[in-house]
Amino acid sequence: MAVTLAQVRRFMKLQLDADKQGKSISASGATLEEALHDASIQLGIPVKKIIYEVIQKGKEGLFKGSGTQWKIIAYTQAEKGKGVDIFEEDLGLDGDFELGLPSASKNRDGRVCVRRQSDGIYMKTDPPKGIGKRATKEQAVLVLSQKRVDGYDDGLVDRIVKRADGNYVKIASYNYNPANDPVMSVSVVDIEMKAYLMIQQPGQGGSDIDAETIKAFLNNNRVVFGINEETLQDLEDNPVYNEDVLVASGVKPRNGNDASVVYNFKTDHSVIDFKEKNGKVDFKELNLIENVVAGQQLAKKVPAEQGQMGHTVTGKTLPAKSGKDINIPVGKNVKLSEDGTTAISEINGQVIVISGKINVEPVYTVASDVNLHTGNILFLGTVIIKGNVEDGFSVKAAGNIEVSGNVGKAILDAEGDIIVHQGILGKNEGKVKCGRNLYAKFIEHAHVEAEENVIVSDGILHSMVDSNKKIICQGRRASIVGGQLRAAEEINAKNLGSVAGAETILEVGYDPQRKQKLVFLQQKHDELSKEMEELDRNITTIENLKKVQKQLPEEKQKYYDELNEKKIKALTQINIVQKEIEEIKTYLSSLKIKGKISASERVFPGVKICLRDVTDKVRVEQKSVTYLLEGKRIRMTKYEPAEGDYQRRR
Repeated sequence: MAVTLAQVRRFMKLQLDADKQGKSISASGATLEEALHDASIQLGIPVKKIIYEVIQKGKEGLFKGSGTQWKIIAYTQAEKGKGVDIFEEDLGLDGDFELGLPSASKNRDGRVCVRRQSDGIYMKTDPPKGIGKRATKEQAVLVLSQKRVDGYDDGLVDRIVKRADGNYVKIASYNYNPANDPVMSVSVVDIEMKAYLMIQQPGQGGSDIDAETIKAFLNNNRVVFGINEETLQDLEDNPVYNEDVLVASGVKPRNGNDASVVYNFKTDHSVIDFKEKNGKVDFKELNLIENVVAGQQLAKKVPAEQGQMGHTVTGKTLPAKSGKDINIPVGKNVKLSEDGTTAISEINGQVIVISGKINVEPVYTVASDVNLHTGNILFLGTVIIKGNVEDGFSVKAAGNIEVSGNVGKAILDAEGDIIVHQGILGKNEGKVKCGRNLYAKFIEHAHVEAEENVIVSDGILHSMVDSNKKIICQGRRASIVGGQLRAAEEINAKNLGSVAGAETILEVGYDPQRKQKLVFLQQKHDELSKEMEELDRNITTIENLKKVQKQLPEEKQKYYDELNEKKIKALTQINIVQKEIEEIKTYLSSLKIKGKISASERVFPGVKICLRDVTDKVRVEQKSVTYLLEGKRIRMTKYEPAEGDYQRRR
């Protein structure tokens, strides 16, 4: 339980008062009752108020009066418990409560203390602390010798040492001379921040000083604050004479710290923490962008602290300054909480500190190429790249991506539009995926996926392009040569195919992503079917063996069980895949889009035209033509321009 310093001080005062007033005597008798009666007479109190300790148990002899007597040490109950018991009850403590002062050592040997009071010489033995050693009789005799105490009861001294309860017990008398009591003086120094006490050694017959007397002396000499109660108690138990002892210390004032701002993001990007990938450092992952989302806490204010006043030992108050308050500096797209202690992002984007203010930018601009200097880019907004995206790097954005130069063998992934002012040179490994439209000058040897339209000005060469709406090539050199292009609604270009007859596959009238998944599921279905055939053959072989041998060997039986388990799993997977295949086929057949493929100038032989589930291959060159689906056949008609405006949007 927690005990306040004030309570400790009060307890110590009451304990000291009790020690001063407490009386203890030795008593004896043929029986315990006689010994208590003797103690009652000496103390002048009823037997029921006596607290006693048996020092020697009596023993009856063979003849009357030849036995051993009972010996006790008796205390006055009222004096011993006066005030202290009440205090302990207030604290909820029991009689074994021991004060643990913060400055006390955890380990301390037991010690013997002897002091002269006006009514006699008293002695106590403090118990050891922690792993300290107990005080011995030899130590007690040495202390008594040093104090020049004689005429004491040796047996009583021995008992006090063994008991070691920290209570003073009168052991002898002496001729008290109050004129020779010690004289004290106090020095207040260090601008009244320290007080030193000097005690002159008492003369012949003088008593030792006590803590309460010291404290009263200090108070009478204006020392009222920061008095070290433990030091006073030590001076009572083990006086230090003719030396300055620090007994009180003031407290210096402490100014409060100013308010500060704790940022929840990295503000210094001069030091880069590289990450390991597969045991190797990835120098492309520089993590230079601090992405945040709307509603995210960006910074927190630590309030200014109140100053803590100081005090001199004479009780003077020393003022202190409180810390200065500040406001969190916020800029664009950042707001403060109602209490002004938290900065919150209003949008998704990049958090940066500009001119000391916290801003969230919806656009991240790369002034040059995306390369080892920039690393890969991941941004929760729009990315604008003034240069190229070099081979091996990736740019991913929750908004749009705009590239002023070319895109190499890289990865571009945006939830919005992707705009490439020059071209995409994928080298058969580059991948571009967008959640809306893709605009580019040309696409070459790349894999492209667009949720809406793919708009190209010069042409698409040997690439895989999927669009959930239209693929449009508009321009003087707008040709589609080689590769596989799939669009839900329309493919429209100036020229389709080439004179060299490069295989060019053009598919429209369905959802290309669903169609691709359908192809994957059909391949998986075929693989599972082959696995089932193999399992059936092995199971049949073992079953035939079982008919001949009546009973299979343990290993064969185990293998047979494993085959049946695999068959059950394979059948389950086949049913799941078959169900997905049927769902996709139903979806594709329900689409009302028929789609069309158009060329404003020429379609070269070798181009494969696929309208929904009808396929035809161009065998002779066609000019200015549009392919449409009529029933179950593909019909050619006069060229139909693409409807709508497909110019690059800024």
